[in-house]
Amino acid sequence: MGILDEDVERVRNALPILEVIQPYVGSLRKTGHNWVGLCPFHAEKSGSFNVRESTGRYKCFGCQAAGDAISFIREIEHLDFVGAVERLATKAGIELRYDSGGENTERHARKGLIEAMESAVGWYHDRLLTAPDARAARDYLRARGISGDIARQFQIGWAPDGWDALAKGLGKPGDTLRECGLAFTNKSGRLQDSFRARLLFPIRNENGEAVAFGGRILPGSTDPAKYKNSSETKIYAKSRTLYGLSLAKTTIATSGRVVVCEGYTDVIGFHRVGVTQAVATCGTALTEEHVRLLKRFASKVVLAFDADAAGQGAAERFYEWERKHQVEVSVVHLPDGMDPGEMAQRDPDALRRAVDNAEPFLGFRVHRTLRSRTLTTPESRAKLAQEAMSVINEHPDVNVRSIYAGEVASHVGLPAIELVAIAKRGGGHVVAASNAIRNRRANRQESAEVVALALLVHRWDDMAPWLVPELFTDDVAGAAFQALGATGGDITAAIELADAEPRELLERIAVLDVDAEPEAEARNLIAATTRRCIDRLVKKGDMALMATIFEAKHRLELLDDPVTGTESADALLAWISQLPTEPQL
Repeated sequence: MGILDEDVERVRNALPILEVIQPYVGSLRKTGHNWVGLCPFHAEKSGSFNVRESTGRYKCFGCQAAGDAISFIREIEHLDFVGAVERLATKAGIELRYDSGGENTERHARKGLIEAMESAVGWYHDRLLTAPDARAARDYLRARGISGDIARQFQIGWAPDGWDALAKGLGKPGDTLRECGLAFTNKSGRLQDSFRARLLFPIRNENGEAVAFGGRILPGSTDPAKYKNSSETKIYAKSRTLYGLSLAKTTIATSGRVVVCEGYTDVIGFHRVGVTQAVATCGTALTEEHVRLLKRFASKVVLAFDADAAGQGAAERFYEWERKHQVEVSVVHLPDGMDPGEMAQRDPDALRRAVDNAEPFLGFRVHRTLRSRTLTTPESRAKLAQEAMSVINEHPDVNVRSIYAGEVASHVGLPAIELVAIAKRGGGHVVAASNAIRNRRANRQESAEVVALALLVHRWDDMAPWLVPELFTDDVAGAAFQALGATGGDITAAIELADAEPRELLERIAVLDVDAEPEAEARNLIAATTRRCIDRLVKKGDMALMATIFEAKHRLELLDDPVTGTESADALLAWISQLPTEPQL
């Protein structure tokens, strides 16, 4: 971790969570035991963002953002874990200590690489603006409609056609230049620049730190590689970096929408026409890491590249990302052969309209399929219906499939009922699995087990003596109970310890407002478990257990008695815990 664990805990407990969150969420109002307001992580009209002072946790029931003060600052300020702890430590007046100096050394080394990259950005940018050998580069940018002001805004640079111009001009150690990908050792053992005779687009991470370059040759170059990107380094990972995000993130967060392109000049083109939510992947396909990063800022992802080509083999991933990360993926329809950079220059109004009229990902692919074939014969109609339904049945939601099936039927002139039936059959295993998960989660919302867990979090001393693992039949609730037990009821530690589904349940419980008595809820669980155990033992038919079954039934009858209820609950709890565990209850 770097920072000593005890110092992290000091920071976590130093400031009331309300004091940390209120400056960012001015709409918070007291409602019961919680504070409720508009979520700062996604656009919404009615408040679903809950903060509970007693547990020091927050959760949004709209976008599922959840955590403690550290995770809130990490997400809202877009910092790493250490940076968030340091930010809160400064606010609380806590001096942090680092383990064995390792983190200090690592962060110092990283700082050196970032400084070298920033120096290179300035060096290359100055060459573009002033060097005589960059005249062709300046002329090319002007021809593409990129003015000097735009070049300065994006700090576009020019790498001269020399072996080691940067290595000599920057004055940085060779090891540093190699580590951040600015230079390499050639076959002659000399330090050589990684980029030569290219326009350079600085790539920054979401915090605005320069971490890499994207290079483009000029027209007429004999270099076969049109684009060349920095290799991955200690400060640069392509699958987690998006060009232009540091400039676009404020507008993205405000609008709730991000536009994803394929090229650097595409991003610049969108910015030129006022669509400042544009970012681009860096020489790689869109990844789940990218989606996870973008979800911190927006829930609507608009693809501004050939999504039909990208969709071949990737559609399932897009649909899974929509479900898993709760994002909406749509696609900009661009004229064939034109990219956003060209449209920004030729028809900026059309480019803006294209973004505003983006279609849902499936709709885009279906409509493109329907436009791909001329309907001249019954055979062509049947073939087109087959192709369109093949695309539709990739989607996991039966209702979405049925709606698009109706569109296809209308287009090709087939009875809608037949294609809708195909849509309902297709992908059924996916739908069934999704429904099972949703149903299980819905059933868990109001279950006695969830209420017991909530009481365990908020009233540990009153509830803990009444709970044992055997009382939990739901696997996820049971795992959440085990995590709470292992951490002595520390909800933050339990969440960090738990797997995905128990973690999701614990996040909800952390802000759940429960008005119930611990002993009464415990008796409900004990009674239900006792009945299940009795049924199992009776079915087993072991006569040696009959006496203990009769005793359990007798105790069960006394459970609600105000005089004998507590004693009976204790006795039944002991009986349940001592039963053989091999047969599943």
